[in-house]
Amino acid sequence: MQKKIKKEEKEVQVKRIRKIIHLLKKEVGETTAIVYSRNPFKVLIATLLSQRTKDVNTEKAVKSLFSRFKSIKDFLKADVKEIERLIRRVGFFKVKAKRIKELARIIHEKYHDKVPKDFDELIKLPGVGRKTANCVLVYGYRIPAIPVDTHVHRISNRLGLVKTKTPEQTEKALMGVVPKKYWIELNELMVKFGQKKCFPRNPRCSECLLRKICAYRKAMKNSD
Repeated sequence: MQKKIKKEEKEVQVKRIRKIIHLLKKEVGETTAIVYSRNPFKVLIATLLSQRTKDVNTEKAVKSLFSRFKSIKDFLKADVKEIERLIRRVGFFKVKAKRIKELARIIHEKYHDKVPKDFDELIKLPGVGRKTANCVLVYGYRIPAIPVDTHVHRISNRLGLVKTKTPEQTEKALMGVVPKKYWIELNELMVKFGQKKCFPRNPRCSECLLRKICAYRKAMKNSD
């Protein structure tokens, strides 16, 4: 009897997640999951640049950087000062410029110009945490993973999918409740949704297609 109840609860949960994915797609459109032309090194550097930086500035910096340098070998020859100039709009650009050179060297020497596609190998790289490693897997290699940034952490908690305090807790919790077939597209859906409507402050709840199944919206209405 206990197993039957748990099975029914899981089916209800999966059905709700399926509905959330469907509504997110209606809000932001179908996902591509092919950001940065599925170039793992470009994904790695772009995610590094995005740390403590607004999305619009990250995009401009990535475009400038990869318009100048095309391959890992190009970055090996690059002058740190030029990298700094190209990424100046991002936060901590001097530190990140040095890190880019370091990553290019390690990937060239240790991995023969191939960014690792193994999570444990990725997080050995300097400056690479769980989110960055998972972004490389998802956007660089289309390997199922759940990169959790501020958007994913915020929206997952608002929807009531998880009740967590840190992005790492959110990642592990989502892996436990979201079917693996949705992992690749989950980050992109939530990031776009966070940029478009589910803002950190003053989210556009009244315009949101998910408002009827959103725990945050329900709590806000009850507090009125």
